[in-house]
Amino acid sequence: MPMDSQATVDKTTLESLFFRMNAMESKYEKIIADKDAQVLKLTHELAQLKKMIFGSKSERFVPASLPEQLTMGFEPDAIFPDPRIQQVSYVRKDPFKATVHQGRKPLPAGLLREQIIIQPKADVSGMKKIGEEITEELEYTPGKLFVRQYVRPKYADPKSGGIVCAELPERPITKGIAGPALLSHIVISKFVNHLPIYRQVQQFEREGVSLSASTINDWLTACCNLLQPLYDQMLNAVISTDYIMADETPIKVMDKAKKGTTHRGYHWLYYSPEIRIVYFDYRQGRSREGPREILESFSGFLGTDGYSGYDMFDNNKRITRLCCWAHARRKFDESLQNDQARATLALQQIQQLYQIERTCKENRYSYEQIREIRQQKALPILNTFREWLVQNYSEVLPSSVIGKAIAYTLNLWDKLTVYLQDGKLHIDNNGVENAVRPSAIGKKNYLFAGSHEGAKRAAMLYTFMGSCKMNNINPQEWLTDILERIPSHKANKLKELMPNNWTKPTA
Repeated sequence: MPMDSQATVDKTTLESLFFRMNAMESKYEKIIADKDAQVLKLTHELAQLKKMIFGSKSERFVPASLPEQLTMGFEPDAIFPDPRIQQVSYVRKDPFKATVHQGRKPLPAGLLREQIIIQPKADVSGMKKIGEEITEELEYTPGKLFVRQYVRPKYADPKSGGIVCAELPERPITKGIAGPALLSHIVISKFVNHLPIYRQVQQFEREGVSLSASTINDWLTACCNLLQPLYDQMLNAVISTDYIMADETPIKVMDKAKKGTTHRGYHWLYYSPEIRIVYFDYRQGRSREGPREILESFSGFLGTDGYSGYDMFDNNKRITRLCCWAHARRKFDESLQNDQARATLALQQIQQLYQIERTCKENRYSYEQIREIRQQKALPILNTFREWLVQNYSEVLPSSVIGKAIAYTLNLWDKLTVYLQDGKLHIDNNGVENAVRPSAIGKKNYLFAGSHEGAKRAAMLYTFMGSCKMNNINPQEWLTDILERIPSHKANKLKELMPNNWTKPTA
């Protein structure tokens, strides 16, 4: 073979090998990049799991300095001034000078007081009393069971030959032995203090009263049947307002069709900030049928998170959907370990939005004043923030934690800025999320509902207890009074019994 032919073959072979090596190098680079992304994802999931088990649940953010390339050529504090930085003066206390103790807070005047008078040991005969020293001690008497007897004398009427006897007053459970205060105590113990029924049974046994768990569950069922009209009335009150926050939380439910495991049901929550009523609705799944049925006649603003189940309301002309900035903030908080610089800058801007809301709340501005302040101060922050999000999204991996945080915020941007339209709208859904927390603690203690009907009853009782909390009402006093009054209460006046309208009866 000629020399130049041999050189041509070698050159072709070398070029082929070169291209194959480049292809393999590109392939392995892609594999390495994919593995790196997977490592970052798993590292993030592990960090979140550790935080969930061992870490603080607080999302409080403390700003830090940022690299210059992420400031888009400006200083963040110049466009987003930190309202917490103020020039203040103060008077320093002398640490060596004794301070006068202001004394402890006085005990409430409404508490029952038992007086114990202690006379001097010396003979005081012939002496004049000039005053007295009073020392108060806070004490506690454990709750005690007692029996209330209704004694109804019977009289024989000689004229008619009949018997005259007074009628029993209306009671929560006809022919039942449980009184209103006891029924209220059982409900509060489970749905406020998160004490399972079997532990309450043990408490009663220590008092010498034997009650089975099935008996107590029957009492709860009877209470819920009695309170069903009030529960329905509270739903009507919530959907008759023009602003509702919605959320959902899972609950484990025993199901005969699923042996060896539990069914995953959902409590859907609907909270009206205007009337301070939260409504729990149990559904066997997380499908959109639940909120569609509940909100069928609702018209107004609907605050939600980014769950796709609420997307069906986007085309509803009667409903304007707004999303929660707390959820967007949480995404960036979770991405601090992935991209601290970008996450820190994003959290700084969201913090400015919350500072505006805090100032409005502290000064008790009207809805119109709040709307104007948001337009003047929050809107410029949001416009600049969105430009930053768009610019940085092209510079990060879409599958990374920071990429998902930016994508989440941009996808919901129009709904995240709806709160600017009206001063009564909240920047987040923390109101309804606060109502979820008691049920979450309860589920850790009693683990699951015994049936789907039991989960429905739990939704009803969480509605009552959550609404009492929203209105700063003692749930024990409220429920005891309601159980006494509702058997004979007029159906067209049920609004009077709702926690936001209820007045404590005088002694």
